[in-house]
Amino acid sequence: MAFAKFMAGPIGRGVRIIVGVILVLVGLLGVGDVGGIVLAAVGVVVLLAGALNVCLISPILGAPFSGKKALES
Repeated sequence: MAFAKFMAGPIGRGVRIIVGVILVLVGLLGVGDVGGIVLAAVGVVVLLAGALNVCLISPILGAPFSGKKALES
């Protein structure tokens, strides 16, 4: 649960947004081809998860999907 709370907090969200942007840039500008497109798509998912304050792996860990709910519990 501590991981979900960290990821829902401002630092965790910022890290996800920054990592998402980096993955998109590396995928489109550095890797190229199909691998680059896949990497960029993963980056977009990570970026949106941070921007929308959701954590995709939290339900696997038994925490809420929503970052707001994770901070409340």
